[in-house]
Amino acid sequence: MRETRPPCRKNQTDKLAMRYLFDIGHPAHVHYFRNAIRILETRGHQVAITTRDKEISLYLLKRHGFKYSCTGKNLGSALGKAYSILRNDAAILRVSRRFSPDLFVSFFSPFAAQVGKIMGRPVLGFSDTENANLSISLSKPFTDVIVIPSCYRGELPVKKTLKFEGYFELAYLHPKRFTPDLFVLTYLGLEQGDKFVILRFVGWTASHDFGHTGISLEMKRRAVKEFSKCAKVFISSEKGLPDDLMPYKSPIPPEMMHSAQYYATLLYGESATMASECAVLGTPAIFVDNEGRGYTDEEEKEYGMVFNFTESIEDQERSIQKGLELLNTPNIKEQWQRKRTKLLAEKIDVTAFMVWLIENFPESVKVMREEPEYQYRFRSAPQ
Repeated sequence: MRETRPPCRKNQTDKLAMRYLFDIGHPAHVHYFRNAIRILETRGHQVAITTRDKEISLYLLKRHGFKYSCTGKNLGSALGKAYSILRNDAAILRVSRRFSPDLFVSFFSPFAAQVGKIMGRPVLGFSDTENANLSISLSKPFTDVIVIPSCYRGELPVKKTLKFEGYFELAYLHPKRFTPDLFVLTYLGLEQGDKFVILRFVGWTASHDFGHTGISLEMKRRAVKEFSKCAKVFISSEKGLPDDLMPYKSPIPPEMMHSAQYYATLLYGESATMASECAVLGTPAIFVDNEGRGYTDEEEKEYGMVFNFTESIEDQERSIQKGLELLNTPNIKEQWQRKRTKLLAEKIDVTAFMVWLIENFPESVKVMREEPEYQYRFRSAPQ
């Protein structure tokens, strides 16, 4: 039997208290939404969270004190993925029937979108990953509004799309939301001002990673050897490392990685998210990927903070040389902090924008359609 829903009450902002279901598909989504969820809860709204057991998603949700319903691990094979869709949809539907959300919110989750359609409730999807073709194709027909950065390169239905001036990394790394913890350097045996590089290697297991090979093992070894000549090297890897690279494995707890990125001299690797995180933190980043992302392209072209390379062997070699050039640039951190100041002045506070958009949905969508400049009320930094 469906649970009887209590009548809506006014929250502290004198709006009707609403119910929101957030679906988390990746550890990064925990960061994207955690501040918005907390603000919505403090304003009297109710939030339910569903999630997959992917990498450190559950760890991060627990670390931030969130209650959640886990639908299990997604399976890798084609048959496994088909089964995962049915299982995830069924699990989220069970939660939704108990919770009865007014709005489904996710980072373009096909499961939340499909269940939202079944429940007859609106679906708000966020996205910045142009090559997530499977998620896009499974989500797009069932999503009412799709929110993307203005630098998004893909094609989505114009009538469903809202664009904003920002990066999702600003939802949790904006100065209003994040203060770096200098204590992270003790994990690394370093002092403030010491040069160090974070190498980030991904697992290439996401649906949009098919066909990618990433940085070759030979080039990973070369990057470690070359960068070690002028800086300490720490490797963060989703996959296991060979014995000769194990001494470089990062000892940084997941919840302190953003502080490490803030103090790092350079990030080098295969993660678009971590490259963009470094950009908004004021740290040089090198991103190696055949397809790239609209946001890392903009962070290179408009701000000169990220450097994009393909996975070709020639580009991998060039990326290492670029890394050495950056490591040997005098006062590079000071230069990047000035670039960060410019970026913050031109982008909006993404969490503040999210909360306004969600709390005032669907009227907020109408406002953005008629007056896109309204978003600049959430500008990140004073002009």
